[in-house]
Amino acid sequence: MELIYLDKRIAVCVKPAGVLSTDEPGGMPSLVRQALGDEGGCVRTVHRLDRPVGGVMVLARSRRAASELSRQIREGGFQKEYLAVVHGRPEPERGRMEDWLARDTAAHRTVVVPGPGKDARPAALEYETLADREGMSLVRVKLLTGRTHQIRCQFASRGLPLAGDKKYGLPADEYEIALWSYRLRFCHPETGEAMDFMRLPPDIYPFSLFLTGSALEE
Repeated sequence: MELIYLDKRIAVCVKPAGVLSTDEPGGMPSLVRQALGDEGGCVRTVHRLDRPVGGVMVLARSRRAASELSRQIREGGFQKEYLAVVHGRPEPERGRMEDWLARDTAAHRTVVVPGPGKDARPAALEYETLADREGMSLVRVKLLTGRTHQIRCQFASRGLPLAGDKKYGLPADEYEIALWSYRLRFCHPETGEAMDFMRLPPDIYPFSLFLTGSALEE
């Protein structure tokens, strides 16, 4: 696990794919405590990434910091951008997706529903297509809401399943889900300073198709 930034209030790190975001044995707070050599330290999850998803993540190192970061998330001051590889090519090349989403608890899936109703919540994101190769496209996604499996569900519902997503996509894909937490922007919970952290995904398929010669080099 790479620690990008550390002070007495926050820890910004790169979550490895396959690791839980929550505070349990082997989860991100536990890994951060191990990295700091402080098994009893205060490390709190304020936002989550799905277990198979890796990338930039910030954790709070005090109750007050966790509360302030959570407030920014609720009020839209915490910006999250992802990179994803999808099967097909979005039309138009950039745009906004808005849906009502609900959880199918029996199937452990998020589903698009026609409109407001019991357990239905609005979901919105903005996307930009950066490149397309071999029948797949690299898209940059800015989340405007934070629903469970939101990116995976919204793209799949439009016939653009994420590469490697066996729950919403093509079970035949023989690689891990191509979804990466690419960039976080927020204000420091104590100083108010604008913070901006970014990391590219690992050079593995299908991200390896796009890591050179694309808008990511700009």
